[in-house]
Amino acid sequence: MSSNIEIIRICEFCHREFVAKTTVTKYCSHRCNSRAYKAKVKDNKIQKSNAETIKIKTQAFENKVQEIELIKTKDFLTVKDITKLINCSRQSVYKMIKSGRLRTINIEMNKIIVERSDLDKLFSYE
Repeated sequence: MSSNIEIIRICEFCHREFVAKTTVTKYCSHRCNSRAYKAKVKDNKIQKSNAETIKIKTQAFENKVQEIELIKTKDFLTVKDITKLINCSRQSVYKMIKSGRLRTINIEMNKIIVERSDLDKLFSYE
């Protein structure tokens, strides 16, 4: 059954005026329809990728916060724990140890442990 109506519409993709045979026609041609569909699929992929990236970032941040909370509960800290807790480099921690500002306990040959109370004293403002 063919339609005798002619409706002047504007293509949603190329924004040109065209004559539509039905009231639901959105595009002036199959070419514009295909291009609009591909653009829609591309946008959906980009949005999905951005959502995954945000999810990974927030998950990494939450893991870091949990790790810092776990470190805060320890009585004895390693150099790596101190760097994460006070957000500085390993070299800075070793400089504090060498200068005598941080007291250490040596375990084995290469394992350096710092008591939590000594680290707290270093940053107290009394």
